[in-house]
Amino acid sequence: MAPTLAHPANVNFVDEQQRPVHADASTYYGGEERFSRSRTYSASFAHGYNPKRAPVFGDEWHQRSRRMSHDEKGSAPRRFLIDVDETIRVVLEQEDTDGDFQISVTDAGPKLMALGTATSNGFKTFDIRGNYMLSNLLQELALARDHGRKRIVLDEARLTENPVDRLSRMIKYSFWNALTRRIDGEGLEIICADPKNRTGRVNPRIYIPHGEPAMAEYYRQVAREKPHLNLDVQVLPPKPDDPVYVKSLNNKPGILALAMQEVDNGKGQKVLKGIPFVVPGARFNELYNWDSYFISLGLLVDGYVNLAKGMVDHFIFEIKHYGKILNGSRSYYLCRTQPPFLTDMALQIYNQLDRSDMEENRRWLKRAIQAAIKEYHTVWVAEPRMDPKTGLSRYRPDGLGIPPETEATHFTHILEPYAQKHGLSVLEFSERYNDGTISEPELDEYFLHDRAVRESGHDTTYRFEKRCANLGTIDLQALLYKYEVDIGTAIREVFDDELELEEDFPLAAFPPSPESYADKSKWERSTSRVQKSEEWFRRAEWRRGVIDKYCWNESKALYFDYDTVQEKQSLYESVTAFWTLWAGCASEEQCWKLISQSLKKFEVLGGLVSGTEESRGKISLDRPNRQWDYPYAWPPHQIMAWVGLERYGYLEDAQRLAYRFLYMMTTAAVDFNGVVPEKFDAVRLSHLVDAEYGNQGIDFKMVPREGFGWMNAAYQVGLTYLSTGMRRAVAACTSPEVFFGQSTNTQPAHSSQAYAAANNDPLGLAMDTLKLSSPVIEATSLPQAPPQLQVSEDAQKEEQQHEDQNGSRR
Repeated sequence: MAPTLAHPANVNFVDEQQRPVHADASTYYGGEERFSRSRTYSASFAHGYNPKRAPVFGDEWHQRSRRMSHDEKGSAPRRFLIDVDETIRVVLEQEDTDGDFQISVTDAGPKLMALGTATSNGFKTFDIRGNYMLSNLLQELALARDHGRKRIVLDEARLTENPVDRLSRMIKYSFWNALTRRIDGEGLEIICADPKNRTGRVNPRIYIPHGEPAMAEYYRQVAREKPHLNLDVQVLPPKPDDPVYVKSLNNKPGILALAMQEVDNGKGQKVLKGIPFVVPGARFNELYNWDSYFISLGLLVDGYVNLAKGMVDHFIFEIKHYGKILNGSRSYYLCRTQPPFLTDMALQIYNQLDRSDMEENRRWLKRAIQAAIKEYHTVWVAEPRMDPKTGLSRYRPDGLGIPPETEATHFTHILEPYAQKHGLSVLEFSERYNDGTISEPELDEYFLHDRAVRESGHDTTYRFEKRCANLGTIDLQALLYKYEVDIGTAIREVFDDELELEEDFPLAAFPPSPESYADKSKWERSTSRVQKSEEWFRRAEWRRGVIDKYCWNESKALYFDYDTVQEKQSLYESVTAFWTLWAGCASEEQCWKLISQSLKKFEVLGGLVSGTEESRGKISLDRPNRQWDYPYAWPPHQIMAWVGLERYGYLEDAQRLAYRFLYMMTTAAVDFNGVVPEKFDAVRLSHLVDAEYGNQGIDFKMVPREGFGWMNAAYQVGLTYLSTGMRRAVAACTSPEVFFGQSTNTQPAHSSQAYAAANNDPLGLAMDTLKLSSPVIEATSLPQAPPQLQVSEDAQKEEQQHEDQNGSRR
C-alpha cells in the first residue's frame, strides 16, 4: 500500500513551480507548499477511503504484475505526490531491515513501493522498484524534510537519475558546502568539535599564535559575548612546536587559530572574519595538510577557486606562525607536518584566478612561494628530516610520548609488555611513560617511527613498520623535486627571475654533506640575497640524481624507499613510486619500464592498490591488516598516477585506471545509499573495510551529507579523464572486465584477485564482509545497473570506437 497522504480537507495539493528536475536540494525543495480547492473524487480518499491494495507477499510471490516493454507509457514526465514523514516511516519500516537508516543491497526488504501520482492527486499509483530507486527516494525525502517540507511533488527523474550525474551533482552542490568550516565567532561551535578528543572535556578551546594580539582580543571578545560556549582562549609561546611544550598540551587539546581577513560589518567598521576551508570529514574535523591539496583539485574542477585559495592562505599562516604546514590544525599536531604539496596547489589555483587583477594575483602567489621556500629550508632540508650523508629527506618529526589523537586502545598491544615489566596496568604505565617517570629507550624509538608514519600520511602500513623515520621515501623525494621545479619556474616566469624573501631564516647548505651541516653558523640568511631560478633548477637536477642513485632499482623496474641507517633500499613495493611521474623526475625510459613492467603489480579491478600483496606479507590474528597496504585503494594514489601517466603521454592508461576507480565508487553509491567513503578494498570492490579503525564517511542516516573530502575530489577529477562513452558505461555499472575486454594484459595475478573477479557481485561481497554468508565462486555476476540505464555491450563498443576516432577525453 502506498503511504497515506494527509491533506487539508477538500483540497488538492499542487506544486506549480517549474524547478529544474536535477537542481540541488535547496532549489528543488525551496519555497512553500500550496493548495487549491477541489471537487474531484480523488480528494475523498485522503480522509478515510483508500482503494489501493497492498502487495501480498508469501511463498516468494506477490500480486504485482511485472512491467512489460510494451506497457503503455505516459507522454508527460511522471511525478509523485508524497507525504514526507509518513513515507520515510514506511520506507524504513519496510526496506531498512538491518536498521542502519540506509537502503542497501544487504537489506532484505521487497525493494518495491507504490507511490501516488501527482496528476491523480495521489489516487493512482506507480511502483518504485529496485535498490537504487528506493535509496534515492529515501535520500530525497530526507532532503525535503531538511528544508521543512511536509508534502512534496517529486519527479520520478530524480529517482532514476544517471548515478554518475547524481553523485557528481551532490558532491558539487551539497558535499563541499557541508564540509566547509570557518574559525571565527560564528564557526567555532562546529569546528571545535573533535571526535578524537579523549580527555572528556567538550568545551571549546582555541590556541592563538604568538604575535597576533588583535586575533587574541577578537576571540576573548567572542568568549565574553557568548558565555554559553565556555570558550577557553590561550596564547601560544613564540616557539609553539617545542616537544616538551606540545606534550604538556596533551590533556588540554584545542583548535589552532588560522588566517582571518578584515571585512566591513555594514556599519563602516572593519571586523575579523575567518577564511572558509574544507575539512576531510567524519572524525577529521579540522584543516589537514595533504588532504587539502587533493580537496583543492576537486574544488577547482567544480569552480570553487576562492575556497581553494583560502586554504593556501591558511597554509601560509601556519608556516609563519607554527613553523610548518601542520598535519592538522589541532594542538597535538604542532610537531608534525605532512607530505608537501603547497607549490603545485598554489600554482594550480593561480592559473584559475580572475585575470582582472593580475597584480594582486602575483602578490598572492609571491606570498605562497615565499612561504614554500621557508618551509623547504627550515623543515624538509633541515635536520632531523634531512640526512646530510645521502641528501635524502625523511619524515622524522619531533615529539615526545604517546600520540594522544589515536583511539584509546590503539597502542595497547605495544604497551602491555612494558606495563607487565613494571607491574603496572597499561593506563598507569602510559601516564608514567608520558610524564617521564619511566624511561624506555626502545619505546622511544617505536614512537619516533610511529610519529614519522603519521607525518607521511600513510598511517599505518607495514612498509614503514618500525623504520619510517630512517627512510628516504620515494614519495617525499618526488614531492621535493616538484617543489624545486615549481619554485624555479615561478621565479622565472612570474617574478622576472628575482624573488626577495621578507622573513629571516637560515638557508640550508647546498649540496648537503655531513661537513656542511656540521657548522650551521656558516649558512646564509634568507634576507641576504634574492632568489634566482637557476639555483632551484640546480637543486632539482641534483635531487633527480640522488633519487636515481638511491631509490631507482633497474632490475626491478621500480623506485624504492632508501633506509639511511641500514644504507640499503627497502624492497617494499609501493604505488607511490608512480609519484615520480607526477613530479616529472623520471626519464622516459624509466617511465616506460614503470608502466610496462611494474604497473600490473598494483592494478586490480578497482584501480591501484597501495602496495603489492607480496610486500605486505601474510595476515593473521597476530599480524592484522593495515589500511595503507594491499588490498586498499586511496584517492591520492589514484590521482597522482592519473596525472603522472597523462604527463608522460600515457593517457589511455590513465583513463583505464580512472574508469576502474570511478566504477568502484559508482557501484558503491548505487548499491549502498549513495555512500562516498574514505577508502576502498579495491580487490573486492567494497567500502566495508575492517582494517584498523574501519572506514570513514559511511556512518550517516538516510542521505550522505558530506561524502569524504579527497574521495569527493577523486570523483570530480576522475570524470575529467573519462570519454563520453566511458562515462556512460560507468553510469550503467559496466564492469571494467566487460568494458576493456578479457584480453587486457592486466588480468588478476593473485589468487585473491581471481576470486574477486569470479565473484564480482556487490551483494555477495558485502554479505561476505558482514560474515552473513559464505560466497560461492560461480560465473561472473555483474552489478545491476540503475533503472533505465542499461547499455548493451555492442552499443558501448560502438560508442567507444567513435570516441577513439575523435580522440575525445570527455
